[in-house]
Amino acid sequence: MNRLNIKDNQCLSKEKFIGVQGIVAGIANKTLSQLEESIFVFPESLKYTRDLDKDQIILKEYKDSFATGNVMGYLGIENEYLEIESRFSIGDKDYFLQYLLERVLDIPNFVSLSTEISKDEKLFMLLVFLFPYYLKKAMRKGIFKSYICNEYNDKNIRGKVDVDRHIKENSLFIGNIAYTKREYSFDNYLTGLIRHTIEYIKSKSYGNRLLRKVREEVNIILKSSHGYLDKASVIEKNRQKTVRHAYYSEYRELQKLCILILKKEKYSFEGSGRKMYGILFDGAWLFEEYINLIIGDSFYHPMNKGGIGKQYLFSGNIGMVYPDFIGKDIENRVIADAKYKPIDNIGNKDYLQMLAYMLRFDSKRGVFLYPEALDNNIKTLTVNRGLTYEDNVKQRDNTYVLKYGLKVPQYADSYSDFVDKIKVNEDKLKNYIYSI
Repeated sequence: MNRLNIKDNQCLSKEKFIGVQGIVAGIANKTLSQLEESIFVFPESLKYTRDLDKDQIILKEYKDSFATGNVMGYLGIENEYLEIESRFSIGDKDYFLQYLLERVLDIPNFVSLSTEISKDEKLFMLLVFLFPYYLKKAMRKGIFKSYICNEYNDKNIRGKVDVDRHIKENSLFIGNIAYTKREYSFDNYLTGLIRHTIEYIKSKSYGNRLLRKVREEVNIILKSSHGYLDKASVIEKNRQKTVRHAYYSEYRELQKLCILILKKEKYSFEGSGRKMYGILFDGAWLFEEYINLIIGDSFYHPMNKGGIGKQYLFSGNIGMVYPDFIGKDIENRVIADAKYKPIDNIGNKDYLQMLAYMLRFDSKRGVFLYPEALDNNIKTLTVNRGLTYEDNVKQRDNTYVLKYGLKVPQYADSYSDFVDKIKVNEDKLKNYIYSI
């Protein structure tokens, strides 16, 4: 097995990737939307958005090197395995990515839940631990209903007569008729797939603890899936009938996840042929949602990926924009923008966007929030006025943009130690934001 571990937002020589050429061929210069269906992207909705940019390219090719962006995760093909860690990983411990996933997905610590986890099993375990998040998200739309064809054999014919089955099952003069009826039901191929996934997870040592926060959703599925078929048939049925309706897009994501989990029982991810497999996380999305958990009480949080909270720059609904965070304090409006990238990569494009937001929402204070490894993590950029041509450039009074780096601990004795330290830094960030 050829293994390569790299980090996000890093530039590396092409020579380093010699052992994983099959993976490189499948991901180089591709956005998340261009990946194979066997690769699970979190959140899956990112694959269908129109605003994919260079930060969501997994591996960007330059002359003699490859550069990673904000995407992290695990990829494999035959005997090749590539792991993209967060740039804040400590040795072989990627505590920061683990922490982001646990906070945003509201799942328990997956390392402490199972002694089964090894480097090889990490990919599959992440799929399993995503299940409660996707189940809860899908069932906000209500339980999935679909038309199914049921077989009956009684005197009250209410469907299409099945002549072959009638001849086979019924003797003369007993009065029963074999027929089929198309019915709209909760007990269908998809709820059967979800039921099989639940039963599989329950069979694991950590299963009941993992499903605890979705107990209500699990009970609904158990009550609704009485006639679910054998596992192989259910998987094949769902592979053939992908959920297409836009209203049930969350169920499409859950369906794909369940298939990947259940197929793992039949064969290992390793040695699965030339088809690439894996799971990828968009660091920018994760970090933005994480920041929302810290400061969300005092900010509006428009969500571009979900089309929620759109604003317009101009009258007539022209110039649609989605600032990450808009302060709720009308008298002292603060605009905040979460950036997963390093401070030096926050540049002109970001500045122009921030200034447009500040003008639009009558704010004199903007702040970029990004993860930082160093202690010196606050930089103030005062907005200028005047022209160099007229030799009258000067700083504006009380109008500025800040760069605030949330300190990510680089020294931790354990994961619990990491959590304790970063929570202290979260409190510092919250207090600073409220004092601007």
